Amino acid sequence: MPPTPEQRARAAIDRLLAAAGWALQDFKSADLQAARGVALREFELNPGHGTADYLLYVDGKACGVIEAKKQGATLTGVEAQSGRYAQGLPASLPAWRRPLPFVFESTGIETHFTQGLDQVPRARPVFAFHRPETLADWLAQASADPPGAPATVLTTDGQLPPAEAQRPTGGTMLARLQAMPPLVTEWGDFKLWPAQITAIRNLEKSLAANKPRALIQMATGSGKTFTAISFIYRLIKFAGARRVLFLVDRGNLGRQAKKEFDQYVSPVNNYKFGEEFIVQHLTSNQLDRSARVCISTIQRMFSMLKGRELPDEADEESTERTWRACSTRNPSRSTTTPPSRSRPSTSSSPTRRTAASTTCGARCWSTSTRT
Repeated sequence: MPPTPEQRARAAIDRLLAAAGWALQDFKSADLQAARGVALREFELNPGHGTADYLLYVDGKACGVIEAKKQGATLTGVEAQSGRYAQGLPASLPAWRRPLPFVFESTGIETHFTQGLDQVPRARPVFAFHRPETLADWLAQASADPPGAPATVLTTDGQLPPAEAQRPTGGTMLARLQAMPPLVTEWGDFKLWPAQITAIRNLEKSLAANKPRALIQMATGSGKTFTAISFIYRLIKFAGARRVLFLVDRGNLGRQAKKEFDQYVSPVNNYKFGEEFIVQHLTSNQLDRSARVCISTIQRMFSMLKGRELPDEADEESTERTWRACSTRNPSRSTTTPPSRSRPSTSSSPTRRTAASTTCGARCWSTSTRT
């Protein structure tokens, strides 16, 4: 007998969870110490709250639920049901917070996520389930920023940042975006032009309003790269963005962007960008996980997503020619649709896209860097 739509959805969700580093277990044979992240299937909640399709544990404590729906089902409106599950954990079981902060709805093809640590949570689409260590980082950040206390953005090694990076805010990136310090428009030998000031302030206003998509459109010669570096610096230093993806059309633009990052002097201290944060120009498919900014061509990012090697000369060519080269090198995959030659459109990854790209958990922004 062929599998039902519900069974196909569960099988797809199981694969996605396993790929994200979760250990899948049945409730009756649970071993919460088997892995950092454990997903328990068919967990019975308190009376009146039903059965959670998956209950997520991180470091031995419950932190979220997943509501599985058959493939093809509409996920919009399911948040009320999964939200009820998040409130139904028995009091005798350990939990990071109550109600459980991380709520997913998924068909195995489409997945929605609600970040319950935000002051005003809302569901948004994501490409995959977050890894256990990502959720653990968010929980640690929330614990470091109790309500009403001076909050901080933890550094990559989990330590407190310098005093200038501290400001009153909450425990999530959205909360920190809503408490950004004033924009410095003149420092040292640098001065932002009026158009750059408007672009940065409007972008931050948009992100603080929890709008997942944004586009900055500026004329040639108006300082787009400097504008992008300026708000990238603020997003990393003050909003706690974990990593930025800076997409360019060709390798020479990537090298140009890397030089501009290296020359950028902080308006907060006397450090240059590259002295304070690691900036990686991707010339291979190896990502430096300690880098806070990764500069990449569209074609290299495409090859990394497809698990392919990119010919050395392809970074300097158009995306159409690059796709043909990759297809020749990988004939078994030659039916893959090539990426568009156009500049990245405004859509969401983890994905927000504007004049640069930044990721924090599922968030990301990107654009071309022509100046």
